[in-house]
Amino acid sequence: MNRFVCIHGHFYQPPRENPWLESITLQESAHPFHDWNERINAECYAPNTQAQILGEKDSAIKTVNNYSRMSFDFGPTLLSWMESKAPDTYQAILDADAVSLKNFSGHGSAMAQCYSHMIMPLANSQDKYTQVYWGIRDFEFRFKRLPEGMWLPETAVDLETLQIMADQGIRFTILAPHQAGKLLANAEKLGKKEELDIYRPYRIRLQAGKSIDVFFYNGSLSQSLAFENLLQDGKYFAEKLIQTDLKNTPHLLSIATDGETYGHHHKFGDMALAFALQYIDDHVDAQLTNYAEYLEKFPPEQEIEIGERTSWSCTHGVARWSIHCGCHTGGHPNWNQHWRAPLRHALDWLQCRVDSIYTGLGTDLFKDLWQARNLYINIRLNQCDRDSFLAEQSRRVLEKPEKVAAINLLELQRHSMLMYTSCGWFFNDISGIETEQILLYAGRALQLAEDISGDSLEPHFLRLLELAKSNISGKGNGAQIYQSAIKIATMEEPA
Repeated sequence: MNRFVCIHGHFYQPPRENPWLESITLQESAHPFHDWNERINAECYAPNTQAQILGEKDSAIKTVNNYSRMSFDFGPTLLSWMESKAPDTYQAILDADAVSLKNFSGHGSAMAQCYSHMIMPLANSQDKYTQVYWGIRDFEFRFKRLPEGMWLPETAVDLETLQIMADQGIRFTILAPHQAGKLLANAEKLGKKEELDIYRPYRIRLQAGKSIDVFFYNGSLSQSLAFENLLQDGKYFAEKLIQTDLKNTPHLLSIATDGETYGHHHKFGDMALAFALQYIDDHVDAQLTNYAEYLEKFPPEQEIEIGERTSWSCTHGVARWSIHCGCHTGGHPNWNQHWRAPLRHALDWLQCRVDSIYTGLGTDLFKDLWQARNLYINIRLNQCDRDSFLAEQSRRVLEKPEKVAAINLLELQRHSMLMYTSCGWFFNDISGIETEQILLYAGRALQLAEDISGDSLEPHFLRLLELAKSNISGKGNGAQIYQSAIKIATMEEPA
């Protein structure tokens, strides 16, 4: 068998909870559903756990769990919501990974994901470490195994992040073809110029004797799948994958898209995927696999460099999340995204002050400030109670007010990371619900900072946000949008 196929779905929604209520309140734009998580679960996540394969006269002949035969990653914050609000879907996803272990030589198809979907090359070193650590611990808690691979938000990559991933045991990740850098020729091939082969894995050499492997997905097929009509016919989709490359040596055709492609972006996409997976499974000349199984069978034979600070959805590297680079989601030809730079500047200023408060007050409370923050994920996952956690992490026995302060400091750090969720910069205007959401996390961080330290940071934060002008005249600027969003959020009732 020389022809292997892997279909990867990146399943993710930004965290949507009201930071004061820890629950999602009504989102009218998701009508007739209560919120967007609920809507996309109904249109995509749940249908893929029981996708129908149709026979003659469009009658269902089989129901399958697509997740068990594809490769996938789910955002930890999305799985947290699903665990309580869509438990049947949640359990079916966990069960699918267990089945995939049997299907693919003991290698599960689920991959981990950096915790809160921040753009890693734009993050500081401490946040990079915590995002990877929390992503791994969350995965381990849910799937009851350690992850072999990790998805980078927007596939945004830099060497420091890859080093942190490798140091924590991650074996591989997935990138777009244009993120490949220079190929490092094998000794016996010196002088022979080689081009990138997206049908094979490569090794990236890191520091301290570490390395991480990388797969490059087929860009043109993935684009067709996401934005064209490739999912209208499951058989055509499958044959397109099987016939794309007919090499006589072992090779892997891999495609990667947002998982919401299968049902939310393309109606009945879950059924087309189910048919395609079954068709490939039945094909004598092709075999379904996942990345970890393929690595075991065909480890990398060549090293490669990466394009530092690149991503899959910005042709300018990672500029989409910091400046007006020209990347947008279409429509409104007269709009601009000059608001992105002052928004990031405001949040960077706030994070600097938050970290100053954390280190200034936390040093007296915690034995190791950053280890305490990393291990705080155990409380978020209900794996330990607060008193036990503080007894282990504190310098001394804390009085009750000190315990409250210690937990508030950790919550301050959590919200300062959530406010960097990538969706806040992705779309066309600062007034979108995704940007409002990260401003809510900033608002909660500001409140916690003032409660803990007595410093009122909000006035200066608002002055910085005033420079972020909306394209909609009635919305004004970031400061006005922030104030309106905060006012509504702090008046909302639990769902």
